[in-house]
Amino acid sequence: MAIVQLATQYGRYGYRRVTGLLRETGWRVNKKRVERIWRQNGLMVPARQPKRGRLWLNDGSCIRLR
Repeated sequence: MAIVQLATQYGRYGYRRVTGLLRETGWRVNKKRVERIWRQNGLMVPARQPKRGRLWLNDGSCIRLR
């Protein structure tokens, strides 16, 4: 399927951006249909990693919290 190919090619894209790519290539699709196929195939976008905490001091330096 074209949706699965685009999802593997553009790993950080969700179903909305994949819908836009499909429309650019000539597919007539609705975002709800793409979302349904997305869920049926178990596709997921990798979760973003949280930023590490920092403690900023008065002199402008920072300490990384672990």
